[in-house]
Amino acid sequence: MSAKLYRAMIVLAALSAGCATQSDGRGPETAAEAKSPPRNDWPTQARVEYVFQCMREHGGQTYDNLYHCSCKADEVARRLNYQAYSEALVFKNLKSMPGERGGVFRDPPQSKILRNQLKEAEQEAEQHCFVK
Repeated sequence: MSAKLYRAMIVLAALSAGCATQSDGRGPETAAEAKSPPRNDWPTQARVEYVFQCMREHGGQTYDNLYHCSCKADEVARRLNYQAYSEALVFKNLKSMPGERGGVFRDPPQSKILRNQLKEAEQEAEQHCFVK
């Protein structure tokens, strides 16, 4: 592993460690918040994988890409909990599988819903984090 990649991984780990939702000790404000699934619940490994994929898509490992892609990962995590994100990613990656096997990933109603939610979250995060 190159020293540059190792440094990028350390920086990313440090950035993602501070990204988890922090409580001020007062507890949920409402009963609805107490019952709702936690937001920003992505494991660190999922954030790192997301950021590395984003950096590959945007031209490689540079400090700017690290910063912008970390921002994008945080924004997507804010909009989709990890369960919804991981399901959407499976549907997105396997919908092009041919035949009946691919139908399992293409045809269910939740497939299109989750893929659209992921697409919208990524588009909004891209607009928020990457200045054009």
